[in-house]
Amino acid sequence: MIPVEDVEGQTIAVLGLGRSGKATAAALAAGGAQVVAWDDGVDTRQAAQDAGLRILDLTRDDSWHGVTALIVSPGIPHLYPAPHPVIEKAYRLGIPVDNDIGLFFRSYATADWDSFDRAPRVIAVTGSNGKSTTTALIHHILQECGRPTQMGGNIGTGVLSLEPATDGEVVVLELSSYQTDLARALTPDVAVFTNLSPDHLDRHSGHGGYFAAKRRLFAEGGPDRAVIGVDEPEGLYLAGQLAVGPTDDRVIRISSGQKLEQGAWTVFARKGFLSEYRKGRQAASIDLRQIQGLPGAHNHQNACAAYAACRAVGLAPRQIEAALHSFTGLPHRSQTVAEINGVRYVNDSKATNVDAAAKALQAFSQIRWIAGGLGKEGGISALAPHLGNVAKAYLIGHSARDFALEIGKTPHEICETMAQAVARASAEAEAGDTVLLAPAAASFDQYPNFEKRGEDFVQLVLALQDS
Repeated sequence: MIPVEDVEGQTIAVLGLGRSGKATAAALAAGGAQVVAWDDGVDTRQAAQDAGLRILDLTRDDSWHGVTALIVSPGIPHLYPAPHPVIEKAYRLGIPVDNDIGLFFRSYATADWDSFDRAPRVIAVTGSNGKSTTTALIHHILQECGRPTQMGGNIGTGVLSLEPATDGEVVVLELSSYQTDLARALTPDVAVFTNLSPDHLDRHSGHGGYFAAKRRLFAEGGPDRAVIGVDEPEGLYLAGQLAVGPTDDRVIRISSGQKLEQGAWTVFARKGFLSEYRKGRQAASIDLRQIQGLPGAHNHQNACAAYAACRAVGLAPRQIEAALHSFTGLPHRSQTVAEINGVRYVNDSKATNVDAAAKALQAFSQIRWIAGGLGKEGGISALAPHLGNVAKAYLIGHSARDFALEIGKTPHEICETMAQAVARASAEAEAGDTVLLAPAAASFDQYPNFEKRGEDFVQLVLALQDS
């Protein structure tokens, strides 16, 4: 646990008592604060009270006496589409509102660092797609290269549940737009922007607000090095805003698909090869094509981001290359589950939107595509240019028939359930095919979350392997 600094004797309120809220309350108490807490869920409040937390109804004006700050869990709206009533009350009372990310950045560095030979570093990763894989890949590379490291934030461990820093350690954080938007302190040593595609637009009042939330990590964080994906206009803009000129190597521009030979420091992947350029000269090249844990152009972009971040903290190209080969990927993100009779089975249950599904469809050839679930606004008609590799689609869930209408002449079958889809796809697949779960839809019609959907697919595939 990382105790929160400079809160001793203060009364601090915590709103939301899920994983991050409970960890925040514990870290505040460890720092000497008097913690009061509230959650809209009756059962959640009771469980927290039974665990020793002081529950106080923050919807009441008389509950705010002496409170000096409100710490909010990331899932609770603080501005759009409307502030939570407790947060709005704090605004009106002039009480600062923060989250666990802000507390982490103001508490991670301590006087103990004066005795370290090498100061700890923080790498923070944000973006729309690929940030979990990029975060995990950076962490994996650091581990393989013998650097002390921890991983947390929006993946794995909550930031305040991490252990205090050790000599030379690198903490790798995945940060969502919900987290960067509200944090009052953002001071990473290296900040990574993967890409931007429409998401969470209701929480940010549109695409511009969503980008603005991501941009705070760079504009207000002031990282020593910024790794910026420049395949979208927002990334180009951000890189231009941060660099003082073409020779400024504090900005590392990355891309998947386009050459970036000009500039002070660039990393790009093209035709399966990662290239690093420094001041117009090639510094390294890595063949990504045989790395099974990083299939497709979207994962090559993730590899570029992770490579650049690791170079920024002093790792050598050959160290990074060796570590890339042992990366197996994250569950539910282009995860190879098995190869049976020459057929590859890939779980990309995290591909819950059209953009993510398009990237998955471009990563493989001869695809038996399992798609469907609870379709999102706009449908999947935008996937039409990416269906050339699909031998047949096996459609499941609430939106199966809607999807069937949108995929045109692509051969398809309405399967309803995952079990039926896996059975039919495996029966028809031939050696060299890939059975790909890339739903392009939410899971909530049949599963509580995308993880459970992916786990169902994995279990069904493993049963095939055992049969």
